[in-house]
Amino acid sequence: MGLRTNPSQRQLRLGEELRKLREASGLSATEAGAHAGLGRAHMSHIETGRTAIPESKLRTLARVYGCASQPYVEALVAMSNATGKGWWSAYRKTLDQRVLDLAELESAASVHRTFDWLYVPGLLQTEAYMRALFSSGHPVADSQTLDTYAEFRLSRQQVLDVDKPPTLHAVIHEAAFHMRFVDTAIMRSQLTHLIEMAKLPHVHIQILPFKATTYPDAMGAPFVILEPAAPELSAVYIEHPVSALFLDDPSQLAQYNDAFESLSSSALAPITACPERVTYAKTESLGLVQHLLYVL
Repeated sequence: MGLRTNPSQRQLRLGEELRKLREASGLSATEAGAHAGLGRAHMSHIETGRTAIPESKLRTLARVYGCASQPYVEALVAMSNATGKGWWSAYRKTLDQRVLDLAELESAASVHRTFDWLYVPGLLQTEAYMRALFSSGHPVADSQTLDTYAEFRLSRQQVLDVDKPPTLHAVIHEAAFHMRFVDTAIMRSQLTHLIEMAKLPHVHIQILPFKATTYPDAMGAPFVILEPAAPELSAVYIEHPVSALFLDDPSQLAQYNDAFESLSSSALAPITACPERVTYAKTESLGLVQHLLYVL
């Protein structure tokens, strides 16, 4: 089997984790590989995500490295055994690898935490809202391309509708609802959709109002924190117009987790759908959403 020329984010992360474990153990690639019957070159390809590693050899290396966390080891095994094939595979020839990586990581995460300044997060968008964004952001794109973008995002949203869905916690800045690249009717429908989504027990939506004073220094761009069953394998996905970015350094993860907690603490209480009428002045997210529906 040839070496991978374009490893996925999952494959890169597996190799990176194995390299970190080896370096923490103080072993060289040659020394570690000798325990698992792997040469130095083969170890290098594994640690750069360019080739796979059999489960038995992965478990051998984890034992040699002194890895004591069984859940972590099992998570590494699951990453290694994953085929990378899912509904997103149909888009490999049409969409950027980073977007496909996001879909794969979303499918494996048990917790999603997301913050956005200017847009409603993708997993919470209505089809009309996302199409308006795509049309505005890609004015020269043909209808088929826009259809592809919309279909892909709608497919991503299905992760919230499975038997054991992840927890989604979204903090959205109030500014996102005042942008004029989406017309009023679409925005009103989007706001109503947020109320409906908030009825799901695993979806928590907060609005960060203009009056909030919190401004974490890491928040120059929208981000998503994806946490799988083993928190050590969490990743931050940062959206950027030129190229999306994945971060997994422990210090970076800590920075973004702290920033999200700060944003959540400063945001209004989560949207909660209740039968009684909530006044527009009430200081919670539902009250602000209702106010926006009234003034738009």
